[in-house]
Amino acid sequence: MKTIGLIGGMSWESSQLYYQIINQYVKESLGEHHSARSLMYSVDFQEIKTLQHQGNWDEAARIMIDIAQKLETAGADLLVICTNTMHKMAKEVEESISIPLIHIADSTATRIVTDGIKKVALLGTAFTMEQDFYKGRLTEKFELEVIVPNEDDRLVIHDIIYQELCLGIISEESKQTYLKIINHLIQQGAEGIILGCTEITLLISQDDCNIPVYDTATLHAKSAVDFALKETLRHS
Repeated sequence: MKTIGLIGGMSWESSQLYYQIINQYVKESLGEHHSARSLMYSVDFQEIKTLQHQGNWDEAARIMIDIAQKLETAGADLLVICTNTMHKMAKEVEESISIPLIHIADSTATRIVTDGIKKVALLGTAFTMEQDFYKGRLTEKFELEVIVPNEDDRLVIHDIIYQELCLGIISEESKQTYLKIINHLIQQGAEGIILGCTEITLLISQDDCNIPVYDTATLHAKSAVDFALKETLRHS
């Protein structure tokens, strides 16, 4: 079993889901008392959040590269960034290490393509919905049509993520707001919904929607386990 390196804490509420999903999936795969070999470096999210909203992505990238290199030195065999937004600097991080980086958009898009879906709606932080680092990868690498909410709805989604979900606040009112926005996207032809922020899974699940919902945190975590166990399962 390979050792999974996790860059977490963005926010810790979703990072704990990664730890739980990874260990549950290893147990399902190997049985008995098996759990994952993993290393997690958890940041102070206030520092990262400030850099994000200042637009200081260069400093954020420097921090991410430093952490990635520390995890590799500590013995990680692969790397997982436990957040969608910080994949903005995935290329820089990947180029700074010699171990594989499991990209969250690839894990998500692979499942979407397998399901035969062509047009998806993307929910996430304003950075993820509005910038090209995530949408562009989905369209260019996987030939998906990606739509996002209108400007007002994007602001609402973004604010709920940072002002509630990242602080562990789960509100039924906010859930209904999200579902209203999702219904608008379905009316625009969305065949699936990407929960493109790992905190959104705290609020919205497949049970809430009548079209496929793609929980990026779960798909990402399971992709990491599949990679980590590839050799183990091959020889079992």
